[in-house]
Amino acid sequence: MELKVWIDADGCPVVKQTIKVCKQRGIPVIAVKNHAVQLEDDYAKVITVDISGDAVDYYIVNHMVSGDLVITQDNGLAAMVLSKKGICMNQNGKIIDDDNIDFFLDNRHISRVMRMQKKKSTTFKKRTEQDNISFEDALVTFLNELEGSDHE
Repeated sequence: MELKVWIDADGCPVVKQTIKVCKQRGIPVIAVKNHAVQLEDDYAKVITVDISGDAVDYYIVNHMVSGDLVITQDNGLAAMVLSKKGICMNQNGKIIDDDNIDFFLDNRHISRVMRMQKKKSTTFKKRTEQDNISFEDALVTFLNELEGSDHE
């Protein structure tokens, strides 16, 4: 079975980096986005779905197969990917797995409650070029490890 990489291209800040690394290795990439997101690429297959909430997430989960890699910053999508025996990496290059998904989901819930109570702002630290380089390094390391294992 050939590895495919899916990108949640609606809000994931590492779309270009993911495509670049996968293109160098000849790994198929499917970037899924809604109509509001502009994305064209000569390597990745770009799928456009309805703009309704979670349409991208559901498309990915309904079309991926066990062992596919999904790149997303959405922890809800990560949980669905894990339920289908997929592999999930976030925008920081962290693998989300059965051992840490509860931590990510708990943090997501706590942050949402804090925002609703106006105790936490929704502003995020600006992503730096070093963040992108660190992600690329983590993706390359992961793919090297996967090649060295029996991922068939």
